Amino acid sequence: MPRDDISATSSLSARQKQSVSSGIRTVHPIYLDRGENAEVWDCDGKRYLDFVGGIGVLTLGHRHPAVMAEVTAQLERFTHSCFNALPHEPYIAVTDWLAQHCPIEGPAKSMLTNSGAEAMENALKLARAFTGRSAVIAFDGGFHGRTMATLSLTGKVAPYKAGLGAMPGTVHHIPYPCPEAGVSDDDALSAIDRLFKIVAEPKSFAAVVIEPVQGEGGFRACSPDFLNGLRQLCDAHGMILIADEIQSGFGRTGKMFAIEHAGVCPDIVVMGKGIGGGFPLAALTGAEDVMSAMAPGGLGGTYSGNPVACAAAQGVFKAFANDDILARADALGQRYCDHIEKLRTLPGGDVIGRMRGIGAMRAFELVDGDGAPSPKRLQTLLQRARQNGLLLMPSGEYANVVRLLAPLTIPFDQVDAAFAIIARLLPALVDVQ
Repeated sequence: MPRDDISATSSLSARQKQSVSSGIRTVHPIYLDRGENAEVWDCDGKRYLDFVGGIGVLTLGHRHPAVMAEVTAQLERFTHSCFNALPHEPYIAVTDWLAQHCPIEGPAKSMLTNSGAEAMENALKLARAFTGRSAVIAFDGGFHGRTMATLSLTGKVAPYKAGLGAMPGTVHHIPYPCPEAGVSDDDALSAIDRLFKIVAEPKSFAAVVIEPVQGEGGFRACSPDFLNGLRQLCDAHGMILIADEIQSGFGRTGKMFAIEHAGVCPDIVVMGKGIGGGFPLAALTGAEDVMSAMAPGGLGGTYSGNPVACAAAQGVFKAFANDDILARADALGQRYCDHIEKLRTLPGGDVIGRMRGIGAMRAFELVDGDGAPSPKRLQTLLQRARQNGLLLMPSGEYANVVRLLAPLTIPFDQVDAAFAIIARLLPALVDVQ
């Protein structure tokens, strides 16, 4: 127990330094005690508005009633069974739903995993098995996980790859086409064409992996035309198109999956975060022939598709069906847009740069007096917003982008309160150089 003159936060911070790897960096130096929808309280009793949401996991907020009801019922039945050894209905209930709702052309099959990175690892395995090839095309600024294979895909060195040496596999990175990067669709497609002419022939590539809207990359979105171009490219050369929807999926953009805005069907959709309603669950869903490319026993995992996490997912599915969450995402996204535009008109509003994203997957930049990225102003905003009861999440290629990851279920008066805090802090940010 901490001494009376030491706060619970200070005590936990000291314990973290003693026993937690220094390779794990935390954005906010507070320790959560409880949460309810978009509100959280730390171990010293201070209340915050949570615009971090477990980095996009809590699409329906902390402890959504539908999720908690399903989890509670499952806890009374059994808590674990390795599906590879002894299958269970909750797993199949999730894969049934995915087969009906994922944007896959024709019959679809799924595999459940513990995390998005694990799902992506298995997507790469299936792409290799199906095509008989190994090389992969990925994009600058993308984030696909911290395991070794997914690090190869991730389009950023520091801090994820620093000091690790050569990455496994053969991955070629292409500029991500978006206005923020100054890269056009033609630029990116030309870069792929150059890759095929100079580095490796198309028949050596198993897959193209892309986030329709980049998460860690700062909510940069590529165009529907580009995604259609990738679909055509993959069809022409026998490659698998893998859509990483780990952060953009489950309603964040106003559609269940961001790639649906383009009307494109990938061969595999990789998902995680929002599917489990706060419980560790991820999945990959793909075309039947691709998902059946490995021999029985080639896929699986001890905890993959844990029955309690699968029950939580069923609560998520029910909430989407009963509460019109997609319409709520559109309305929340519009409210974000209105607030961000208003910030620019306020004293100190010149520190607000471009708005990014689609639907409720929104972000805004912090810039200096010349309009250049300002990570210092972002860090100042994070600290001062936290002191005022608002938790925000950084991102972006220059660490100057605030991504808004509040639950889609957040009451609008709490959205207004969050932006009122940001508005009050703007004048002070002008002095940060």
